[in-house]
Amino acid sequence: MAGGALKYRHLGRKSSHRQALLRNLVTSLFEHESISTTWPKAKEAQRLAEKLITLGKRNTQAARNKAQAVFYKPVELMPKLFNELRERYLSRPGGYTRVLRIEPLKEDQAPSAILELVDGPRDMRFAMTAKTLVKERATEEGVRDLTARNIIKVTRYREGGQEELERTVRTLESRERDEERRKQGAIRRKVYPVKDKETGKYIRMNK
Repeated sequence: MAGGALKYRHLGRKSSHRQALLRNLVTSLFEHESISTTWPKAKEAQRLAEKLITLGKRNTQAARNKAQAVFYKPVELMPKLFNELRERYLSRPGGYTRVLRIEPLKEDQAPSAILELVDGPRDMRFAMTAKTLVKERATEEGVRDLTARNIIKVTRYREGGQEELERTVRTLESRERDEERRKQGAIRRKVYPVKDKETGKYIRMNK
């Protein structure tokens, strides 16, 4: 309709190519749980991914037929959608995916983004919240209100979310301590050249 609102992005492709592109993006998303692409493609693929997860939660034969028509790898991804992902998002009312802006990936500086499934093993906001928590707990000010709100967001619908976040924080803290010990060890093992009295040649000696 002339003058009407844009219902979807055409992505510079005709209908059949656009659908093939989105099917490919969504197949990769459900296979790897996180993909990088341009911002417009991520937003359009997000719409299709949300619909697929809704179909997975319905778990009817009609829903299975619709989902199978989308995936390029239905044998691998249909069981994942109707079992693992269905259980993961059963209590979540919506918002199964997340789009995060990132620096442009290509030379043309096109706006880029990461599209990911939330509450999964590659949930970037969960990882970023854990890293921030490690840094803020080490300061005198403690955990900020913004971080506290993010903790609630990333753990609310995640099964065992609080416990998993604490495990991740402890792992990161342990890595930081190990890295600090390695740095201190490298300083102590600094190598200085020493001249051998017999040969007159310089040799390497640890301090």
